Formats: sequence, C-alpha cells, structure tokens
Amino acid sequence: MSEEQNNINAQDGAPAAADQQNAEGQQFGIQRIYLKDLSFEAPNSPAIFTKEWKPEIQLDIDTRSSKLDNNLYEVVLSVTATAKQGEQTAFLIEVQQAGIFTIGEMPEVQGAHMLGAFCPNVLFPYAREAVSNLVNRGTFPAFNLNPVNFDAVFAAYMQKRAQEAQAQQQAEAPTEQA
Repeated sequence: MSEEQNNINAQDGAPAAADQQNAEGQQFGIQRIYLKDLSFEAPNSPAIFTKEWKPEIQLDIDTRSSKLDNNLYEVVLSVTATAKQGEQTAFLIEVQQAGIFTIGEMPEVQGAHMLGAFCPNVLFPYAREAVSNLVNRGTFPAFNLNPVNFDAVFAAYMQKRAQEAQAQQQAEAPTEQA
C-alpha cells in the first residue's frame, strides 16, 4: 500500500486496523531479485560461425531454496543451455537467477509449493532474459526459452516423492509368512 493511501486511512495518526492486519499477516513478499552467477562460453568460435546453423539445444533447469531467517528464504533458479552443432559445442550458458522472498506462516505443503513453483515462476523471466541477451551478445541467432510450467514440475516432483515414500514403507513392512 502506498504511503499516501496509508496516510489517508490513518488520519488520526494511527494506521487503520485493516492496514495493521495486512502488515502483520503478510504471506508473501519479494525482498530482492538478483543475478547470482552467469557464464557464457563459445569454445569453438569463430569456426562454428562458418557452419550452417542447425543446433541441437539441451536445456537443464533446476531450483533450490534455503532458509535465511525466520520466514526469509533464498530461491535460486539455475538454467543451463548448451547448443551443439554435431559434436562441437557452439555455446554453453549457465545462469543462476536468485531471489530473496518473505514467506509467512502457512501449511507445509503450501510453503513447499511457494518455494518450489511460485518463486521460480517469479524468477524465470529474468533468467530467460539473461540467456537471450547472452546468445545475442555471442552473435548467435536469437534464442528464447519457452515458458516452463513450474506448477506441473512441482506436482510431478511431489508425486514422485510420495511414490518413493510408499515404496519405502512397503519395503520396510514385515512380510507375512504362510
């Protein structure tokens, strides 16, 4: 809420009750978005520029999170893009786009979703822009990352974890002897 709006609601010198409740009950906030690490390599230039451009692109995306303080988390989205022309690497890009987020008290599953899907969705456009800019600066043809459905990726991860836990429970369960 802007300071101007807060002053309108708090004409008597004390913030309005609704404003106090919003400030105390904040569930999510972006504290900072920053580039943590960046790497660009074009190991086979300039020879790679003389070949017809029909690259095979390999893309790896990963996320990790760590707790910094009470309700304060760092989330890092790592993107690695490798373009190969046959056996030769045209370029290799590694980007670690990070953010510091405030995530209030919420159920564990919802908190895990915030860290594993929502925050990476916030970071992805920044990582996508970094990759695109590096490809352009390397004078390669334009390359844009397709959107990623982090919600679906997170759901698949949670389903896999649940299946692994169930398999472990079944393996640990005593077997009945006839």
